[in-house]
Amino acid sequence: MINTTQVSFFTLTGYFDTGRVTYLCFFVILALYIFIVGSNVLLIVVICVNRSLHEPMYMFLCSLFVNELYGSTGLFPSLLVQILSDVHTVSTSICFLQVFCVHSYGAVEYLNLAIMSYDRYLAICCPLQYNTHMTSKKIAILIAATWFYPCFAMVVLLSLTSPLQFCGNTIYKVYCDTHSVVKLACSDTTVINLYGLLATFSTIFGALLFILYTYMKILLVCFSGSDQTRQKAISTCTPHLASILNFSFGASFEILQSRFNMKNVPNMLRIFLSLYFLTCQPLFNPVMYGLKMTKIRNICKSLITNTHL
Repeated sequence: MINTTQVSFFTLTGYFDTGRVTYLCFFVILALYIFIVGSNVLLIVVICVNRSLHEPMYMFLCSLFVNELYGSTGLFPSLLVQILSDVHTVSTSICFLQVFCVHSYGAVEYLNLAIMSYDRYLAICCPLQYNTHMTSKKIAILIAATWFYPCFAMVVLLSLTSPLQFCGNTIYKVYCDTHSVVKLACSDTTVINLYGLLATFSTIFGALLFILYTYMKILLVCFSGSDQTRQKAISTCTPHLASILNFSFGASFEILQSRFNMKNVPNMLRIFLSLYFLTCQPLFNPVMYGLKMTKIRNICKSLITNTHL
């Protein structure tokens, strides 16, 4: 029996020997991380520096890009270190820090997408009242709530998880997550499991139901409105919908994998899908919004042109 005083590290068994391509894998993942940081930082700076982009939609986008940096930083540095290591271990403190980052990132992403759908709903369905409803104070409150609730929920979860006694220290993944850690506990974890399920499903399904409601309202206005209204809705809602679908795909697999036995799924596929929501979303969002949002695209083009000149 291994008790909590003896568990100073966890072993990550999701890694395997990559042989001669170890350094190739390292540099590919490093290049992905550099691209994620570079593209998200670029768009954050573009939004912050240009006063023409100081509008609610772009403020929420800025929060979304900050979250992509936050989530990817919770994974990639650890991933890069582990790829070059012969022994894939992580200290308990670093493991719990990664748990905090990964789970709060997912919750912030869903809540951020929900307030963005609310912003689109007001802009398309209530254009005359938009400036009255979406004030600077309200924007600040919405963004603050988007970050505060997940962080507070994770502090509570980790305060319940950290005192546990563990009967093992093997995590069958390439990074730490709550369910993998809790499964190693010797003591009763009913309260933690119930709290985890409640926090996860209330955040995800609450956000998705709200998004569904706002888009039903937007669709009704589009069908009854003019071609101009329809075109505006399509241009601003397409990247948002694509982002929701992309993230939901990755997050749903990760939730299923953490709750059910997925040993019949090939190991490589399990690893890829478990990393999907932490790697593809931070890549996908800056590219999608950078290309689709006309104002951002034009400012980025002018920056590139001026740099070449």
